[in-house]
Amino acid sequence: MAAEHPAVETVDAPTPAQPRRRLGHSALIFGVATGLSRVLGLVREMVASYYFGARGPINAFTVAFQIPNLVRALVADAALSSAFVPVFSELLEKGERKRAWRVASSLFWLTLLGLSALSALFVLVAPWVIRPFHPVDEQLTANLARVLFPIVALLGVSGIVVGILNSYDHFTVPALSPVFWNVAIVAGLVIGVPQASTSSAKLYVYAASILVATFVQVFLPMPWLRGRDGRLQLVLDWRDPAVRRVFALMLPVTLGLGLINVNAVVDTFFASRFIDPTLSPTAIQKAFLVYMLPQGMFSVAIATVLFPSLSRFAARGDVDGFRDTVSTGLRQIAFLLVPAAVVSAVLAEPIVRILFQRGQWQPSQTPVVAAALAAFSAGLVFNGAMLMLNRAFFSLQSNWIPTAVALGNLGLNALLDWAFYRLGTWGIPLSTAVCNVAATAALLVLLRRRVGHFHERSILSSTVRIVAASGGVALVSYAVWRPLDDVLGRSFPAQVVSLGAALAGAVLVYAAACRALQVREMRALLSLRGRFLRG
Repeated sequence: MAAEHPAVETVDAPTPAQPRRRLGHSALIFGVATGLSRVLGLVREMVASYYFGARGPINAFTVAFQIPNLVRALVADAALSSAFVPVFSELLEKGERKRAWRVASSLFWLTLLGLSALSALFVLVAPWVIRPFHPVDEQLTANLARVLFPIVALLGVSGIVVGILNSYDHFTVPALSPVFWNVAIVAGLVIGVPQASTSSAKLYVYAASILVATFVQVFLPMPWLRGRDGRLQLVLDWRDPAVRRVFALMLPVTLGLGLINVNAVVDTFFASRFIDPTLSPTAIQKAFLVYMLPQGMFSVAIATVLFPSLSRFAARGDVDGFRDTVSTGLRQIAFLLVPAAVVSAVLAEPIVRILFQRGQWQPSQTPVVAAALAAFSAGLVFNGAMLMLNRAFFSLQSNWIPTAVALGNLGLNALLDWAFYRLGTWGIPLSTAVCNVAATAALLVLLRRRVGHFHERSILSSTVRIVAASGGVALVSYAVWRPLDDVLGRSFPAQVVSLGAALAGAVLVYAAACRALQVREMRALLSLRGRFLRG
């Protein structure tokens, strides 16, 4: 990054024939950058697990992070960006570039001021907000939440910056910013934790590292705003109808995306209050991070890259281009996430063991996290499809539809948490997986009513073949890992060999099965690889 300089990426608005080409090149770059970020995120969690394990005071940190993370989801980066991109893209499409940048500037400063005030309020009321969770250490949890809460304001303005860059089809730098976020946190842990004398002090080091890292993440992409059609200015034109429209669109987007994170808070509530406050919150959080790795590498990349194109198609009234783009996104998500879900379920325990079982992490904690990961995996592909379908509705500016689905999902999730927590820690992720299936079905039906058919038969045909190919992945991955694990043992090099061989076998079997079953997404991937190597 130090040698790279800000450059303008000029990309013409796509025609109906372009979505696959745009998806291929941009999703590859975005996916690699996001994948690197997710891998470093796992490294961050491995370092944190080494110092803190999964049982004990670390659960205070896990609960403390839930509240600022929920508010971030409600009013900050992803929610604000999803409401901002369609309006900003529409103004650019109409040639109103000066106004588009004035709107962006107004939203930047309004967001910074509003979320800073909200952060100050939370610092005052933190103990009352934390108390219902019955955390392992209430005072420590409240103080950690106070340290973490300023990230809400920082990520709010980040949503505007990232939205601007994405509207110009610049995805690389925003995708790389979390890489530096993770690196900064790891550096803070490695340098600061050994210097701290108590477990509480070590957790404060962790929280402070996240806050510093968020500053890095927010300000790193800003130089890439130079050379565009305008610049951010000190202006607060809240009377502009476009500014008001962003906030109007943001309300349902906020509810739709935020309610997903409300589900996470509800999950943490049940895990901390009714299962095991010294283990369950962190066990679920660790499993969720592993589960989200393929989600971040694949479905987030695809949905993010296609979102500006969907917004432009919607602004033009190009229904055919819109349908084709949605279909392409859903099929690619299934192609990448179905085998990932199978592998993370079948090999959950060796994956968790090789990632986390060292330092303060005890062997008895591994099966609990592995069971949670396997339960989460049942809903992985549906989670990716939900992300794509939500972006489709946001680009149509029909934001209340996914919001209504998310609201229904919230009630279902709470009901299932109440029913499944008796199963133990893994019952909470199982509830999440069932909710993902229900929400995806509802969104598919509602989108078809909104835009008509979007090649459902093609999607179903591809998915059936992908599932068949993934069956071979399940059999081969376990058949390779089990005997190697028995023979080689559980040392770290031995686990690298046994798990690595199982994953390599899974990839080869999946590729061969997809070619034999003529999965069209496999052909597209091979074509993309050829163009990339020639480039």
